[in-house]
Amino acid sequence: MLSEVKTQPRSLQEYKGLMSNGLFNEINTLGAGLKGLKVYMVNATPAGGGVAEMLISLIPLLQSVGINGKWFTIPPRADFFEVTKGIHNSLQSKPWDFPFAAREIYLAHTKETAALMRDMKPDVWIIHDPQPAGVVLYLDLSPAALRIHIDLTAPNPAVWKFISGFGAGYEKIIVSSPAFVRPEISSKAVIFTPAIDVFSAKNRPVDLAEAKKIVKKVGIDPNRPLMAQVSRFDPWKDPLGVISAYKIAKKKIPSLQLVIAGFMEAQDDPEGAVIYETVRKAAVKEKDVFLLSDPSVLGGMKISVFTNAIQAAADVVVQNSTKEGFGLVVTEAMWKGKPVVGGLAEGLKTQIEDGENGFLVATPEAMAKRICQLAENKALQERMGKKARKTVQDQFLMPRLVRDYMRLFNSLLGADKRQPVAIGQQQKVQEVPAAI
Repeated sequence: MLSEVKTQPRSLQEYKGLMSNGLFNEINTLGAGLKGLKVYMVNATPAGGGVAEMLISLIPLLQSVGINGKWFTIPPRADFFEVTKGIHNSLQSKPWDFPFAAREIYLAHTKETAALMRDMKPDVWIIHDPQPAGVVLYLDLSPAALRIHIDLTAPNPAVWKFISGFGAGYEKIIVSSPAFVRPEISSKAVIFTPAIDVFSAKNRPVDLAEAKKIVKKVGIDPNRPLMAQVSRFDPWKDPLGVISAYKIAKKKIPSLQLVIAGFMEAQDDPEGAVIYETVRKAAVKEKDVFLLSDPSVLGGMKISVFTNAIQAAADVVVQNSTKEGFGLVVTEAMWKGKPVVGGLAEGLKTQIEDGENGFLVATPEAMAKRICQLAENKALQERMGKKARKTVQDQFLMPRLVRDYMRLFNSLLGADKRQPVAIGQQQKVQEVPAAI
């Protein structure tokens, strides 16, 4: 049996004042027909990535509406995660010849993982991302859905052929944007975005004065302008581009500081240390650049608490992604009323409406211009920040994700006979009673 990740009890009623009556009622209606449904979700790691951050909230919220949801992770293995990191990068367009030896490593560990799943008998399987996707070669998981969180706009053909070949074993394949629906999966594609938990430690309201005390502990001057990127050290987040933009902006705002916070927790990301070292060398002469990767610098403080403080204390939040399935950190910053300056990754276009709730930019020069514009104009920050928060409340909170999964479960069980490409419809918030 796979290792189960235990979660703390939660109630969807926490969100009653943040969702529309229509959404609340639909969840209750769907829940009545799904009581006791056993749903197992499987991913690569219990901590350190966006999938884990969502599942730790999603599973107990599903349980709160009567679904018997459980979360499991596959066994960790270093050489396997080296291969799956290569697969991840190649699906996001990085050239790779995908050698036979890499395929052997993937398939061998996948077969061992499948053996651990053989006696697990849920009503529905949800498999997250390429790491465990191949277990369908060795097991009949039906009914099952594969959830791909990766940007699939231009995948490496050889790697995509390998991964998309698993599609035959899944009834549905979930992606976050219509731009990620490749021809090979179009007949099975379901489209809905991830979401954040506003009651998690990372997203709870934090007093600005307290946030500034926290960032001061790592050497940041809370009384000087601060720009921040919160994301692990990954080439697709383009941290070198962020440093270039910072250097340009600093010429206009000499007191500007930059923090790139990418604490290394994820077991399945062996590349992080290499990217960090490259970025460190690029920033070695910049005394106002803070690169945070080692959790020990926090002195025992939870990473989630520190991340919350950094986003709250920052004058400008950036996310310079060149590829992104969906930027959870972008949504988190937007929830805190921060207009984000983001790259042109397809996933970010789902979240950021250029010039309305944030900015989309293509170059370090363009990013620097927007950084200065926001840092020097508090009224603009506030106006766009309000729109950013409203966008999240309308579209990217956990209840909507719960509803979309419940619709999916019905589809997998044969209750939904609509068209195979189903987009999760967002529902805007209406005034609702504070208590049920």
